[in-house]
Amino acid sequence: MRILILFSLLMALVGTTSALEMPSFHTKGTPTGTPDGPLQPGEYWWHPEISPSGPIMVLVSVPNQILHVYRNGILIGRSTVSTGAKGHATPGGVFTILEKKQSHRSKKYNNAPMPNMQRLTWDGIAMHSGNLPGHPASHGCIRLPYDFSLLLFKLTEKGGTVVIGDGKTPTPHLAANPGLMLAPKDFNPEMLKPQGTSDYTWLPERSPTGPITIVVSAADKALYVFRNGNPIGRAAVQISDGGLFGTRKELGNHVFTLLEGTTDKPSFWAPGRSARPWMRVTSSGPKLDVDDLGKRLTVNPEFATKLYDTIAPGTTVIVTDHAAVRNAAPSTEVLGH
Repeated sequence: MRILILFSLLMALVGTTSALEMPSFHTKGTPTGTPDGPLQPGEYWWHPEISPSGPIMVLVSVPNQILHVYRNGILIGRSTVSTGAKGHATPGGVFTILEKKQSHRSKKYNNAPMPNMQRLTWDGIAMHSGNLPGHPASHGCIRLPYDFSLLLFKLTEKGGTVVIGDGKTPTPHLAANPGLMLAPKDFNPEMLKPQGTSDYTWLPERSPTGPITIVVSAADKALYVFRNGNPIGRAAVQISDGGLFGTRKELGNHVFTLLEGTTDKPSFWAPGRSARPWMRVTSSGPKLDVDDLGKRLTVNPEFATKLYDTIAPGTTVIVTDHAAVRNAAPSTEVLGH
């Protein structure tokens, strides 16, 4: 009996050391029973049982100071947030969760506690527990109620996708710097060198496992494939007007995420394969759904088949009229609180 008590105490101690306790000045959070309507600072709604499996997509609206969580295209949670204050604006765009640490402290901001930290960029943007005063107040990070930050931390995975919208709707400004999510640390100009019409590069061994992101750039006339932020494939893309857009070759800015299962339609991309269901996350510019995209884009069929056989639920496709060139390599600066 004594041994069992000591063992229980030891297990309790181990459990408490894995997470950083809520600082007194952080907002604890208050659960609410409504999936829509206004939320007061610190309120959140969380019901993952509604959609028990499938890919996760996190959407953050800076103007509304609200974060939404979808699983397999179904809303399972939302929360109030506090984003960057004036002079420290939280950037809009599509980001990958680069690092996760339950117990994290900022070296730059006097060892400030950042429980349940999920890093989105190497130059200072992350989601973590913090104080929610009801308005933007951070140094660029996305502050969450402590209780909600813990729930979200347990649900997401490294490599997951977070879309930050800085307009009235959570639509990313892809033109700002799409490289925030997509460019690898070993980026070099050779990775963007133009290819011939049927040329492609396929090197999945560069990053054998993890979530995949695909970027289709109308400006580059190219399709880029990244896994865990590392380039594993690239192919030239021919863009037609699809008979719907006159002579224009614009695609607009869109984000899709792959859902589970297949449809009864043939794939526009891979010969002999079934089409797959996709969720539209955000969209601006010319109207474009996944079928329209398949009709308007042509890539090497061998490359398309390799890509089809590699992608999995949760794969994100970013379509943009802008070039995929990033501004600069990610730095190793510490997080902004």
